[in-house]
Amino acid sequence: MNYRHHYHAGNYADVFKHALLLQLVRGMQRKEKGFLYLDTHAGRGGYDLSATTLLPDGRERPPEFPQGIGRFWDATGLPAPLADYVATVRAFNERRGVAAGELTYYPGSPWIAQSLLRAQDRAALCELRADDAEALEIDFGRTANAVVHTMDGYTAVKAMLPPPEKRALVLIDPPFESATEFADILTALRDGLKRFPSGVFAVWYPITERARSEAFLQDLLALAPPPALVAELRIAAEHSAVRMKGCGLLVLNPPWRIDEEFRAVLPELVRRLGIDDGAFGRVSWLVPEK
Repeated sequence: MNYRHHYHAGNYADVFKHALLLQLVRGMQRKEKGFLYLDTHAGRGGYDLSATTLLPDGRERPPEFPQGIGRFWDATGLPAPLADYVATVRAFNERRGVAAGELTYYPGSPWIAQSLLRAQDRAALCELRADDAEALEIDFGRTANAVVHTMDGYTAVKAMLPPPEKRALVLIDPPFESATEFADILTALRDGLKRFPSGVFAVWYPITERARSEAFLQDLLALAPPPALVAELRIAAEHSAVRMKGCGLLVLNPPWRIDEEFRAVLPELVRRLGIDDGAFGRVSWLVPEK
């Protein structure tokens, strides 16, 4: 499959991923000491939701954000972490000059994470595609605590770990354009854990009929990993015609109590993003904490 970020900006997978990413960053910040935020497949800093993209047959690709962030935009009574997420997207739109209350742009993970970083924290944003890296440089080139690297993100795991801060949150969120993507992720995790065993590694992955997500999680066990937490959101039943029925986030060395925080928001994500009675969410320990 091809999951390049700009095709799907603001959809249900982005809501899930970015709401949990905010919790991870805030979890890292429970400690005063700074940390490195390493985004291996950063994409762009943000996306114009009004821009049109075309399917291979020339037809206009329908936008996905109405079934994602659109279901939260004017919602009230959200759990605090989800209200925090919506406020972050609103702040991004206001920064882009959009009238208050309008949804025109959607922030990528680089902007979401960097907007929370403290003076003692640092971001390394890696993107191999030259056009996306150039867009990142425009957004972050003058930001004191963020550096853009035009390079393969898997290489960055080896090149940038361990960091001087001795703390890191590594987000691995590839486009899944390659048939070997899961194997490449496992190699990166093996290299990353070897170089920096205490690092926090977060991996986003799709759940489709063809994706080997369950096999990927089982293969991970062969690395004898540290504590590993899995959060998954499924929006549709197995028999649904929807191609990507869900997505997950694997977190190695998760911050303290992050499992409880994930569990607190998943029911609302399921309620608002599910499309049939097969929708559900789960948080479980693949490798329990000791």
